[in-house]
Amino acid sequence: MKIAICNETYRDWSFEDAFRHASQCGFEGIEIAPFTLQKNANDITQSQINDVVALAAKHNLQIVGLHWLLAFTDGLHLTSSDDSVRQKTAGYLGRLAAVCRQLGGGVMVFGSPDQRSIQSGITVQQANDLAIDCIRRLLPALQEHNVTLALEPLGPEEGNFLLTAEWGRQLVAEIDSEFVKLHLDVKAMSTESESIPDIIAASKQELVHFHANDPNRRGPGMGDVEYEPIVAALVDIEYDGWLSVEVFDESVAPEVLAAESVEYLKRQLVAAGVG
Repeated sequence: MKIAICNETYRDWSFEDAFRHASQCGFEGIEIAPFTLQKNANDITQSQINDVVALAAKHNLQIVGLHWLLAFTDGLHLTSSDDSVRQKTAGYLGRLAAVCRQLGGGVMVFGSPDQRSIQSGITVQQANDLAIDCIRRLLPALQEHNVTLALEPLGPEEGNFLLTAEWGRQLVAEIDSEFVKLHLDVKAMSTESESIPDIIAASKQELVHFHANDPNRRGPGMGDVEYEPIVAALVDIEYDGWLSVEVFDESVAPEVLAAESVEYLKRQLVAAGVG
């Protein structure tokens, strides 16, 4: 397992400063929120992509992929009953798949709760079917660019669609593509009745990416969640992907969030014999 950080953690820092600090802290990877490049992914230029790739190489960081895929977008929605909206959404995600591959990334985490919420008059089963239809339209682009879409369950405070890991596993099974897998997030898993280690064990076949944080919206080790059993569960399923730090509390300085998070995760990996 290797440790990455989501770039929006650094807020208004330049990419140069953020990448330098992440590297100095000991992170090995960086995960990109597309809106930090352009609010609309269609406006991301090749020059911007080239600059980010060069900065990552300069600071010995691997670009992991993308997350917050539909943040700050208008007229896009995964479970819309409007066929044209789902087609537009699939096309936009296809553009992001191209950007992800050009950056050197291989995974796109689909969170974006506002752009997947179940709309009025739509049942849960209908929302599932609409989401599956939209994602299946995206599959050719995922295959073309060799990028995996990682479905991210989020807790009920975030929305009303895809609330549990089990729900995510069911969607992955129904879509049945090597390019659609499951993402797990500690903050989100903390809202479930099942323990986090049990969720991880049950998700062995589907899990492709992992966000490390705490329900208090800070980094791993900065709240009440103990990571020893979490890392042990990841070791048990032979997870060899990224532990990517994603935090939301802007009351703490980015440099503190980054440094304390990576130090804590490294200690946990060493203690588990995989660091």
